[in-house]
Amino acid sequence: MAMVTEPKMVSKQEADFLPLSGTDHVEFYVGNAKQAAHFYKTAFGFQDLAYSGPETGDKEKVSYVLAQNKIRFVLTTPLAPEHPIAQHIHLHGDGVKALALTVTNATDAFEQTVRRGAKPFMEPRIVEDENGKVVMSGICIYGDTVHTFIERSGYNGPFLPGYRTLQTAYQPSSVGLKHVDHCVGNVGWNEMNPWVKFYEDVMGFRNILTFDDKQISTEYSALMSKVMSNGNGFVKFPINEPAEGKKKSQVEEYLDFYRGPGVQHIALGTDTIVETVTALRARGVEFLQVPGTYYDELLNRIGPIDEDLSSLRRLGILVDRDDEGYLLQIFTRPVEDRPTLFYEIIQRKGARSFGAGNFKALFEALEREQALRGNL
Repeated sequence: MAMVTEPKMVSKQEADFLPLSGTDHVEFYVGNAKQAAHFYKTAFGFQDLAYSGPETGDKEKVSYVLAQNKIRFVLTTPLAPEHPIAQHIHLHGDGVKALALTVTNATDAFEQTVRRGAKPFMEPRIVEDENGKVVMSGICIYGDTVHTFIERSGYNGPFLPGYRTLQTAYQPSSVGLKHVDHCVGNVGWNEMNPWVKFYEDVMGFRNILTFDDKQISTEYSALMSKVMSNGNGFVKFPINEPAEGKKKSQVEEYLDFYRGPGVQHIALGTDTIVETVTALRARGVEFLQVPGTYYDELLNRIGPIDEDLSSLRRLGILVDRDDEGYLLQIFTRPVEDRPTLFYEIIQRKGARSFGAGNFKALFEALEREQALRGNL
């Protein structure tokens, strides 16, 4: 069963050695950034923010930056097949390269984490233009994924130096997505605990929730998961690993197709999930479906809620409750041809957990998708 770990008392020095203000942006390496940007604008309601490419002086790659409230996605494509980014895409397909974190001091963040055992990805460097300067650094995490540290208090431009404001005539309306709630990583067999220790020792995170293979399991497959959170709770990274089952788990399928560990899904928060999911469905976003019987005993299981049950049933939105309140969530089908990256849409009404009561229904829905692909 789920085990909730209360925050331990730590000294101010321990608590503050890597202060994080939240997720600065998520960078994806993709085969065609122009088309990917059109997809995220059309389907998910993102807006143009910034652009970098040959026109701004970068002759090796192009990047489109999209925003929706506090969420920033960077879609990057190489311009030559021998570029290292092209090799990343060839191996993994389109996927997340960098989970960028906003910090007050990117140089100190780099030095603190490297001293504690992180492998460097980007030495601290200053980038400047007429709008000011940004300090950037980065470390490697699981697979080919990285954390970059972004210190942008001295910058007033649209995104980062080297980018110009992007404004096209095509501007679909927002669907109400507000912020990155959490990002989930899949790692290989027996790799979860080492990465939990990495986040504890290197980044000062703590394990706030643990789910074992008895709770996250179905008749056929299982996985284990631990949720890591930074000190102020602004940044949360659940880490999954496979567990033994009769058939192949969703984590194993991901690892097979992504060719290693990586970001499995990104949870995007909204204050109006019924309206948000209605808009996403109308724009062609496909969601996992749970059986209608899920809703027959829902209110008996989780108690009274503000939302109309018939709307939740119609849209396929799941509900779960903890001691702090309840949450509503729904998961997209994979957004790539490889069954790798997908999205969670989540609305929290007090709850700080991750929907443990929905795991069985969710993973059975995932298994039905796997079976259709012949990968269960």
